[in-house]
Amino acid sequence: MNTEQVITYIKENNIQKVKFAFADIDGILRGKVISVQKLMDGLQNGIGFCDVVFGWDSTDVTYDNIELTGWHTGYPDKECYIDLSTMRTVPWQDNIPFFLADYTGPDNKALPACPRSLLKQIAKQCTYMGYHAEFAQEFEWFNFKETPQTLQQKGFANMEPLTPGMFGYSILRTSQNSAFYYDLFNLLTQFNIPIEGLHTETGPGVYEAAIAHSEVLDAADKAVLFKTAVKEIAYKHGIAATFMAKWNQELPGCSGHIHQSLWTKDQSENLFYDDKDVNKMSELHKQYLAGQLYCLPHLLPMYAPSINSYKRLVEGAWAPTTITWGVDNRTTALRVINTSKAATRLETRIPGSDTNPYLAIAAALASGLYGIKHKLKLDIAPTVGNGYQNKSNGSLHTNLYDAATAMQQSAIAKELFGEGFVEHFTNTRLWEHRQYAKSVSDWELKRYFESI
Repeated sequence: MNTEQVITYIKENNIQKVKFAFADIDGILRGKVISVQKLMDGLQNGIGFCDVVFGWDSTDVTYDNIELTGWHTGYPDKECYIDLSTMRTVPWQDNIPFFLADYTGPDNKALPACPRSLLKQIAKQCTYMGYHAEFAQEFEWFNFKETPQTLQQKGFANMEPLTPGMFGYSILRTSQNSAFYYDLFNLLTQFNIPIEGLHTETGPGVYEAAIAHSEVLDAADKAVLFKTAVKEIAYKHGIAATFMAKWNQELPGCSGHIHQSLWTKDQSENLFYDDKDVNKMSELHKQYLAGQLYCLPHLLPMYAPSINSYKRLVEGAWAPTTITWGVDNRTTALRVINTSKAATRLETRIPGSDTNPYLAIAAALASGLYGIKHKLKLDIAPTVGNGYQNKSNGSLHTNLYDAATAMQQSAIAKELFGEGFVEHFTNTRLWEHRQYAKSVSDWELKRYFESI
């Protein structure tokens, strides 16, 4: 909606308050409920929001290794700008109007730490190059018969899954919790997150959802909102949902695969498709894919941002470990899907469900455009068979520290996203590693407490 339409809607429906939020560096939505007057006052000059939201981690502990904000700056307000085009109403909260926001001002200057602002810049580059980028992210997640209170009381141990056993694509399992299952589909669609498919995956209480594809920024908005919306809908049913990449070493991890293609600006032609090619791939598609392969080692923390991400990226766990591609091959990092002209696309399979969608999608698009700009040749043969065994083009980093250090030192990362973002983001990832390195795990207690 434009400004006039929003004002008309608010007046006609006697709206007194609205809700808005933006994503922090971890993809966590931070926001407020504000009065309509506050909304109107902030449309031009922004709404002040304490910049500590980019100065602390996912547990609200302040970083000590970033320059953007901190005790040395006094944690001032930064102007946050609401994007009226993102308006939707929240059907499970009395249809309160909801907006997304970011830190890009009217002068197009953006806060380097703002993930949505970063993706907007990459999307503009894509448009300038003459392409329409069509994206979608899909998610797997586990559901438990728990609440935030019981999780704390249990110390996140002995949690009860929503359903038992391994039962992928089960009709029986979803019928056991049909009110929750259909609420997910119906309420998400009403929230302008249209769902193409929803089903169980293999694992106790695990679901998978595919979001309908759309323009790249809109797709990222929907992906960010999807994760919080699922958790809120789950709460309504006494259920706790987790998007951890790997919550249990004995069970499969949770993916957040990204599907993408480039089209003509009028969206009439899929530019990734070529009927004459053996794999139905256009030269543009090959350059885009080559760019992702080339940039992947430089950008891995944007796809795998947490300590836990790397517990999923292990052999034989339906997640890639090598820098590979293949046609309809689910063991490779990049999977080409060429079932029809309209559906031809690239699936980036590295991201887990713990990703910040703005950053993961920005990495995919920026690296693909890099391949087009530099006319990179796809000189790596497609992997046929087991991608875990094909290490000829290298393997992914196996931990966050190595991945973040490589990105921090990467000239390519800085070329794609600017030094300000790369420095801030990688320092937050190195902070995450430091917190992990000094912790004492249950594994250590069980292994060493008595015997050493």
